[in-house]
Amino acid sequence: MNIANYREFTRLFMRYFAVGLINTSVHWAVFFLIFYRFHNLQMIANFIAFCCSTSCNIFLNARWTFNSSVTMAKYISFFIFIGSLSLLTGYIADHFHIPSLITLIVFSGTCLIGGFLFSKYVIFKDTKPLTISSQR
Repeated sequence: MNIANYREFTRLFMRYFAVGLINTSVHWAVFFLIFYRFHNLQMIANFIAFCCSTSCNIFLNARWTFNSSVTMAKYISFFIFIGSLSLLTGYIADHFHIPSLITLIVFSGTCLIGGFLFSKYVIFKDTKPLTISSQR
């Protein structure tokens, strides 16, 4: 990877990371609202929060990170991919009796790296990201 490609990859990843911080905030806010305000089960609160944050994620990253649009196929592909990561992480955690905080941290890291690579190389592979001109 040459220096220009490395810089572009790093810039895209940092944008993806920034969007991830927003999405994590959305997830936690929706979770706590549903769980504490409406007294629902954690499973229901987490599922609704997941749906909201994943939707936010794909639209923000399409527009700001990858300079693209979202089609129904892209949305469904991303949703299935991240949902599968969530289920797999939860299954492994339940099987090995891993504490929930560790599960959340592991899933967040896995989702960050896996989601970025899936978005860059599968979902938005044919798009040209926004570039920042170095001319002044």
